[in-house]
Amino acid sequence: MSTEGGIDVQQQLEALIRDFRTSDPPMPIVVLHAEDADDERVASCVQELCGGQSAHGTRCAVVPPEQEGTTEVRRAAGLVRDLGDPKRWGNRGSIYRRYAFPRLRLVHAIEDAVRELGPDWSALPASSSSAESTYDPAQRLLNQLAKQRWRPKSAARWHAGVPLFDMAHILPASLVTALAALLARTDWYLAVVLGVGFLLLLAVLSYILPGRAPIFLWLRRESKWFMTTTFLRAAARGRVTEVSLLRPVRSWKAIAARAVDVAEALEVGDEFQLQLYVLALFEDLRDNHRRWSWDLRGFKRPRPPMLFLPHVGTDNGGLELIKAVSDVRSRRSELDPLLCVAAVPAADIRRLERSVVREPQADRITQPFQDRLRDWYEEWARSLRSGQSPSRERAVVPWVLKIPLPSSELSPLRDRRQHCVKASTRPTLARVAWALHTLIVVAVVVAATVAVRAEQLSREYCSSAVLTANRDTRREAASGGGTECIGIATGDVRFADWLPKNEPGGSDAKTSAGASGAPWTVAELEDLIGQENDKVLGTHQGGYVSVVYAGPVSGDPNVAFSPVKGLEELAGVYLAQAVINDTFTVKLRVLIANGGVDLEHQADMAKAIATYAATDPTVVGVVGAGRDLKSSEATTRTLQDAGLPVVSGTNSATYLPREFANWFSLAATDEWQVSQLGLIAHQLRTPDTTQFALTLARDTARTGDRYTDEQARYGAQMLGRYGFTLLHQRRYTLTGGKPEFRVPAEEFCRGNRVPSVIYFAGRVEDVDPLMTQLGTEPGCADKKISIITGDDLSKADFAQGKDAVAPRVTLYHAALAELRKAAIGTTFYQDADRYLPGLDKQPIRYDTPAFASGQTALAHDATRALYWAATRNGIPQSRAATWVNLRTVNLEGMATGTIDFTRAPLYGDPSGHSIVLMEVWHAADGSVESREVCSRVAGDVRPLTQKECSIGHHN
Repeated sequence: MSTEGGIDVQQQLEALIRDFRTSDPPMPIVVLHAEDADDERVASCVQELCGGQSAHGTRCAVVPPEQEGTTEVRRAAGLVRDLGDPKRWGNRGSIYRRYAFPRLRLVHAIEDAVRELGPDWSALPASSSSAESTYDPAQRLLNQLAKQRWRPKSAARWHAGVPLFDMAHILPASLVTALAALLARTDWYLAVVLGVGFLLLLAVLSYILPGRAPIFLWLRRESKWFMTTTFLRAAARGRVTEVSLLRPVRSWKAIAARAVDVAEALEVGDEFQLQLYVLALFEDLRDNHRRWSWDLRGFKRPRPPMLFLPHVGTDNGGLELIKAVSDVRSRRSELDPLLCVAAVPAADIRRLERSVVREPQADRITQPFQDRLRDWYEEWARSLRSGQSPSRERAVVPWVLKIPLPSSELSPLRDRRQHCVKASTRPTLARVAWALHTLIVVAVVVAATVAVRAEQLSREYCSSAVLTANRDTRREAASGGGTECIGIATGDVRFADWLPKNEPGGSDAKTSAGASGAPWTVAELEDLIGQENDKVLGTHQGGYVSVVYAGPVSGDPNVAFSPVKGLEELAGVYLAQAVINDTFTVKLRVLIANGGVDLEHQADMAKAIATYAATDPTVVGVVGAGRDLKSSEATTRTLQDAGLPVVSGTNSATYLPREFANWFSLAATDEWQVSQLGLIAHQLRTPDTTQFALTLARDTARTGDRYTDEQARYGAQMLGRYGFTLLHQRRYTLTGGKPEFRVPAEEFCRGNRVPSVIYFAGRVEDVDPLMTQLGTEPGCADKKISIITGDDLSKADFAQGKDAVAPRVTLYHAALAELRKAAIGTTFYQDADRYLPGLDKQPIRYDTPAFASGQTALAHDATRALYWAATRNGIPQSRAATWVNLRTVNLEGMATGTIDFTRAPLYGDPSGHSIVLMEVWHAADGSVESREVCSRVAGDVRPLTQKECSIGHHN
């Protein structure tokens, strides 16, 4: 500042600003005037105050010295109308974004519409009487406002013809898009399509609504003010005067009616126009400084807006503006943040009539001017308590604080330095913590976190969206490379999608072709089971039970065109479901769980099943778990703890029924199988001679295989029991998924201790390489050798020539299902012909390649047994009741015979299993022949005898 008076006034203004940071002090209209008619110096002082405040970051607006208008009141109204432009309030030095004036712009829009229609817009046209009945001046006004998009005419030009890009449309459409992307489990482009579609819908609705108002006009803050301010409150009865969130049309009609009332008042009342503009300006400024708003803008704007009038006169309506500001404040009795500073000529100061500044007293003349300023402000603030009363005489402008500036205070400073006083400018906490840059940082962090989380979910789960995932299935690394989907399939998860597309069982595979001989695919079976489940859930809610098939539904990446090991079992489960749902009133729902290749991830699969079962009480048990692994104990224990009984078709583990009460199996146990194979070993033993035998087994050190170890242990015990001289056990390894027999074959074939009997504890896929090695290895190729092995060889296909036997080797193996004898008393094959896909081009018999291994039949029977226990007495049973009821199951006419669990002792060895002992040899013509040595169907507890199981002599 260049004068002492300017410095003192600046200090008083900064004191008000300092109080404004923490409270809402009343803001006066500071009117500066000279005591001795030096008006130019006062005007220069106000201009210096404006420049200083702008430099301090205050939002300042300056009233020009001239303004268009026919009257002083209209010129004052024009001043306020121009203040609705945010650019008038300076933005360069401000610490927060520009002001918004929606209320002031709404009044401006109505005034522009009235001006556009002309002075006689509400009068009836001078035309025929027929026109009188159809003429509607209110509709003319609304049509004009619609053309302007309810904006001032200058602003409406930028939006005419492009309503699609209206922020009132873009913001809700963006919100819908974001919600669709975050919450909907769909692709991102579908969320964008949804958002664009919603945007187009909003644009269309903007044109079909009454009067073509902006679609969300009734929800805008200016509309709420427009309808609720007492300044405009209509007195007419029966007219709606409020906006409602749930009644858009009714709210729009109320806004339209209010707009017509205001337009009529604007046409005839200059004073009303000015005060309405001032009221709208105050409401907008109050809203721009509201502390507890969503963006905390009041805390970010610690300095009040200031309006400077350096040249107040009749040419710009400044005096009428000062009076209107005081009148509106007195009428509304509410504080607003606007601080006005005006320089009024001495000749016009009496038009303001009243001031708290009295004639100077002797003691005040000697008082420093800064102290007088403080006293004047305090006296003015106290006078507001009664000074605003309309009955008080001469109380015309109570909000004016007139400050006379003596010549001594307006003299230039001697040192010609411009002193400046400034309140603290320390940024507020809200400005730092809740600002655009903070929002950008947070948005970047959130976006990065969401992206990382989405990527993590995508890597961890089989089905995931941006922030959600189906947690019933997880991605796991396969032992041979690649990724498997492990868990229980719910929602949109399909295990066929994780199989190689051109391999058996894959989603693009067609028929047959697999080493399993199955003419169906995993994709087909999943679709069929899904269709059955949809029928159950759609029409029989509450009248169904659910079972989980737990098996290997993955292809082995180490084996080209590997069959899915659970493909035949899955077909048996579906067949049982189809027959049950077409026959019984209580329906069956089937869920599929995948334990990976060879069930290597069955422990994780069991946890997923248990977790899901905890949320679905209809799940009554598990079918499958058909491989004996080192993790089988933990798997069965997990399911037992979840209260789930397990009915397995092919798992021959001996220890599981002895240790777990929830374990039921249709497969003969390893120990009992080997004891039956001992009937053949006994016939291969030549009495009173030294006869060598050995056990050849897979190396399981780096695998979870327990079946091989169990078979090897029981096989060695059996051979020793019948008097064979046991050689050291040999183990063969797998290299790249292929068995390596060369080293162990050289060890036991080259010497004088060549075994005549070998108990092979291995898998069916290892038989061909073993036979090739024995047929060419010196010492073994020219010697008769008998190989005894377990039930895994029932999967071999000797009849079709896919598996071979060496020329001087006879193979004896067990099979878990006697299908030939059981076929007489079952409808299994007729049901298969009716329900299973891909069987229309081959005979449906027990020896059809799709059924010969017995896995489909065993899975079917296991599912039927579990269903029977879960629906005893024709009503759905609980999980616990199903467990108990399983020990009462006795079903005849099944694919493998009679399923009888009544003889299954608790923690003991069951009996009545189906079993077949097969003999396979190399015929003279080079083909492979086989025959059934002896057998029992399920439910037949008669023991096999050596006479009954007599073997032939083929070499």
